[in-house]
Amino acid sequence: MGFNDENDSKLAEKAEKRMEQALATSKVSADTYIDQSQDVVLTKGDINRMAFRSLALQASFNYERMQAGGWLYTILPALRKIHKNKDDLKNSMHMHMEFINVHPFDVTFLSGLALAMEKGKENISTIRAVKVALMGPLGGIGDALFWLTLLPICAGIGASLALEGSLFGPIIFLLMFNLVHFGLRFGLAHYGYRAGTSALPLLKTHTKRISHAASIVGMTVIGALVASYVHLSTPLEINAGKAHIVLQTEVFDKLMPNLLPLGFTLIVYGLMRRNVSPVKLIGLTVVIGVLGKLVGFL
Repeated sequence: MGFNDENDSKLAEKAEKRMEQALATSKVSADTYIDQSQDVVLTKGDINRMAFRSLALQASFNYERMQAGGWLYTILPALRKIHKNKDDLKNSMHMHMEFINVHPFDVTFLSGLALAMEKGKENISTIRAVKVALMGPLGGIGDALFWLTLLPICAGIGASLALEGSLFGPIIFLLMFNLVHFGLRFGLAHYGYRAGTSALPLLKTHTKRISHAASIVGMTVIGALVASYVHLSTPLEINAGKAHIVLQTEVFDKLMPNLLPLGFTLIVYGLMRRNVSPVKLIGLTVVIGVLGKLVGFL
């Protein structure tokens, strides 16, 4: 009887070890591509096609995944060329359908870099981390370059010609703006791909460090965005005898600036971790804002 018990316990231990190995293997395979061959060559025509398709980046813009649909549409032909294995293509497409929000004019730098990493069969988590890390900086650069610099200059020249009665005013504006726009759109696509290709040996050597550093940068950018774009305050005051306390300025702001926006963001994050739909969270935010204003709490 004891002998059988001992054999059963050994079999159970072996089964448990096999289960752990299977789980570990599945975790690795979910992050690494099955086909590690890198013999696919993306031509200049492929990169130009990617840049041209990036014009539709915001065609399916929504508040759940932002530009994810347009982003995948931009790089999908190249992904199909890179990943011959159907499971690899599926995993790559699934990752690229995650939330992304970047400036629509300089997005090709990021898509070129992503394609270089895909061609080099980098880990999916590393590609994701680099995407998250570069979204914010590219958005800021694009706004400063295009909306705050190029557009006012070109519009000013075109408007001055139009005010003088010249029919070439709007034409000059469109030509000037789009020459720079398309030049950068296609130029950045090739530059991003070349930069990614030349950096692949470094990426492969320091994959974990780069992924960790990119994640830190991405989280820093997200934290800055919370402080800049989430606005929440309360007008509530406490009167106790002669004491008069303004909760927002004398309590919350002294504890930590932007404490309420941070708290609300953490609540939304917690609900997202519980698989609450972003669309529902947007509706909840609107309801809380309206009710808070009506009641006088916000």
